[in-house]
Amino acid sequence: MASRLARVLILCKTYPSPSGKHVETSCVAGMEQNGKLIRLFPVPFRMVDDERQFKKWQWVKLRIEKAKNDHRPESHKVFVDTIECEGDPLSPRYEWQARRDALGGLTVFDDFAALEAGRARDGATLGMVRPAKILGLDITPAKVPDWTAEEKEKLVQDLRQEGLFEDADAKKIKTLKKVPFDFHYRYECIADDKTVAYRHKIADWEAGALYWNCRQRYGQKWEEPFRKKLEGALPEADLMFLMGTIHRFPDQWLIVSLIYPPKIKPKPQPTGPHQGSLFGP
Repeated sequence: MASRLARVLILCKTYPSPSGKHVETSCVAGMEQNGKLIRLFPVPFRMVDDERQFKKWQWVKLRIEKAKNDHRPESHKVFVDTIECEGDPLSPRYEWQARRDALGGLTVFDDFAALEAGRARDGATLGMVRPAKILGLDITPAKVPDWTAEEKEKLVQDLRQEGLFEDADAKKIKTLKKVPFDFHYRYECIADDKTVAYRHKIADWEAGALYWNCRQRYGQKWEEPFRKKLEGALPEADLMFLMGTIHRFPDQWLIVSLIYPPKIKPKPQPTGPHQGSLFGP
């Protein structure tokens, strides 16, 4: 299968988890220069060289090819040693102007059902949704709060098989901490003048990192500041979800990235549901 060079704006990293086939099932998604969403999977993010360790909102150049064992149209294999970062991540200054300019052509759905309908119709497995209202955040203990011995072994098996990294680097992978909780947003969308409620799991790396930061700073009182961010600060912005499906369960969706530009007073527009651009009509 032919490979090609691509330029991608990184929009998400999911929190890594062990896989029998990959060192980490960490999904990276972004937007190509032509405006199409793309999934780069799997990316051994924590193990690439510092100069290749890209960040959210950063443009990168890399060689990719269509994933052979993943039939989702957006899924591509990454040649890790070809990754080149372009400058600094896009700045959030001036009300996210640089980020708005980059993403302005993307489509955002006002109702999750429209995104799912697109998957059923066209096979699309990445898309943006703007919820009308966040109802709350569910925090539930993970069924297994820590990696099992088998999962820890899976975290390093590909390194040994492919010889991509030194033994010292392989040992570092074992220090990846599992988030002992699952986080789900409950939210509403408006479709055909009707309010519909949904619930989806948050798989964004930022949510996992926020949990560990709150635990480190506040100890057992971590939940209040964690909720303050996800139930308070983000819904007060123009919160949107970048959503993607699970490879093994193609009809199941996750929130893989949270996009939250500051709200700007909207221009007058027709009432009723619509499918518009990322930052308004």
